[in-house]
Amino acid sequence: MASPLLLVYVAATLCLPLVYPAGVFELKIHSFSTPRPACAAGKSCNIFFRVCLKHAQPVVSPDPPCTFGSAVSDILPSDSKAITDSSPIRVPFHFKWPGIFSLIIESWTTNSAEQSTENPDNLLSRLATRRRLSIGEDWSQDIHLGQQSELRYSYHVSCDEHYYGDSCSDYCRPRDDNFGHYTCDEQGNRLCMSGWKGEYCAEPICLPGCSESHGFCELPGECKCRMGWQGELCDECLRYPGCQHGSCSQPWECICQEGWGGLFCNQDLNYCTNHQPCRNGASCINIGQGSYSCSCRAGFTGTNCEIDINECASNPCKNGGSCNDLENDYECVCPRGFYGKNCDISAMTCEDGPCFNGGTCIEKSSGVGYVCRCPFNYHGSNCEKKIDRCTNSPCLNGGQCLDMGRNVLCKCRPGFSGPRCELNIDDCASSPCANGGTCVDAVNSYTCSCTLGYGGKDCTLRVDACSSKPCKNGGTCYTHFTGNVCQCPTGFMGTSCEFRVHDPTPASHRADSSNTLTMVVCLGLLTFFLLGCGVFMVMRGMRRGHFNEKGRVNNDLEPKNNLIEKEPHFKMPNPDYLREKSSSKQKLLQGSESEEERSGRRTDRKPDTKQCNPTSRYPEDGAYHPIYILPEPEQCIFATEV
Repeated sequence: MASPLLLVYVAATLCLPLVYPAGVFELKIHSFSTPRPACAAGKSCNIFFRVCLKHAQPVVSPDPPCTFGSAVSDILPSDSKAITDSSPIRVPFHFKWPGIFSLIIESWTTNSAEQSTENPDNLLSRLATRRRLSIGEDWSQDIHLGQQSELRYSYHVSCDEHYYGDSCSDYCRPRDDNFGHYTCDEQGNRLCMSGWKGEYCAEPICLPGCSESHGFCELPGECKCRMGWQGELCDECLRYPGCQHGSCSQPWECICQEGWGGLFCNQDLNYCTNHQPCRNGASCINIGQGSYSCSCRAGFTGTNCEIDINECASNPCKNGGSCNDLENDYECVCPRGFYGKNCDISAMTCEDGPCFNGGTCIEKSSGVGYVCRCPFNYHGSNCEKKIDRCTNSPCLNGGQCLDMGRNVLCKCRPGFSGPRCELNIDDCASSPCANGGTCVDAVNSYTCSCTLGYGGKDCTLRVDACSSKPCKNGGTCYTHFTGNVCQCPTGFMGTSCEFRVHDPTPASHRADSSNTLTMVVCLGLLTFFLLGCGVFMVMRGMRRGHFNEKGRVNNDLEPKNNLIEKEPHFKMPNPDYLREKSSSKQKLLQGSESEEERSGRRTDRKPDTKQCNPTSRYPEDGAYHPIYILPEPEQCIFATEV
């Protein structure tokens, strides 16, 4: 029985969650005395102390529970030396230390080895008080004087290992693994080990100078390059594989050196060396196939860097200053009364006559500076600039702008028209394409998409689709409305008979023969099955037809009366009348039969005569029934519809 219970206890212990305390409250008993005898006369006894911590209460109640925890001391002899030498009572806790708490200290007597607090008669004294205590290693001394006891004690609160702070709530455990590399200071702050950084000291510090964007490290002092980069500091790009005479600024590039070209810079192209197309000190780079690229210096642009960038285009000089374009710079020649890089510092007034071209000078209301009102066609702070209406390029499609003073005139390129050269002249308006050709308009031109059999600029030339002999390998060319069509000889295929049809291998031929034989056998079995089903259905239909002929006769003849032609029905009011009518019909049928026999003798025919007795089929009732006569010479059948 003990073994199963032990297994259950071990399993329950393993399933319990691990609780790690944040700190510990320790209380040391220095002395305890009471005039009340701890033991009964003539008996030896021991004492022990119980400590209970609770949340702060206005009136401390000794009743349970001990919300912050409780603990008892060892069982001690009742002499003072044993009490003084006793170990501190420890109350661990696993929460933020609040600072204010209720403290209950009880002394009990016991005659056994158990620390039982069930018998209130064994209680010697009880202290219930409220205290404030901060985290620290220093012990707080205290004394309690009761009516019949004196208790001297000290206590303090310290954080557990790896816990720090005023409430033991800051956790810091030194570690050196994949999750961090740090130690802890006295305040619980993480101190990264050498070579590590980050909040948890899990980021290694790479080799000094290692490129942050092109390199990385897994351990301190490393510099591993990302794909496409190389070098000790991962600042050198990898050239395109196979690049021979080139360099790169980004991975997998191959920028050829001067005199080399091609995908791998292995083609010796000396265009830059022989022709020197780049001007104004620009660098020439051969880019293959006789092409080049100019890397212009600052202040120049264009394919060959032949255009000097006009730094004066933005009119940087103010107040009528004249701008002189320099190489990658400009210089302003300021008028009288202005100075500065852009002539934007003024020292003139209207008395100095600063307005040009008839401009009117007006002093500003603030008394500092002036404003020039310019005449027509002039602008600028001093009316020094003439308005150029062609500056904003009003003419479209490459039209030439002519400034006429109050307006502009656009001189259009051939193929365009309109006030701003915005209209493309329709060159297809005259229908230049003959013989059903389709005209496609272009700039000052057109193209014709000709129908089959015609070509040329205007589709006026007769063209044979097979004249270029497009069919290969002996194919025959035919003219079709969509173009030429090739009839290929045996063994070739394709639109121009350009592909050869390969004969199947013997293995594939045997496989095809085997597949064909299997298909033939399956089709034969299926045909035999369908034929058997058809024979079965025919035999079944014949058998049903034989039974139907014995039981009834079906026909689609209109009902007729063999006595009165106009009335399709006659009435039989009673059985006697029916029998009388039946005898009359029988006589008529006999007369009819004698006439057929006479006519048969004249035509040498010998028909089989049958006597019909319809009266046997009539029901013996007074209902009316239509009678049908089948006009066949060989037999006489009466059918009655019920």
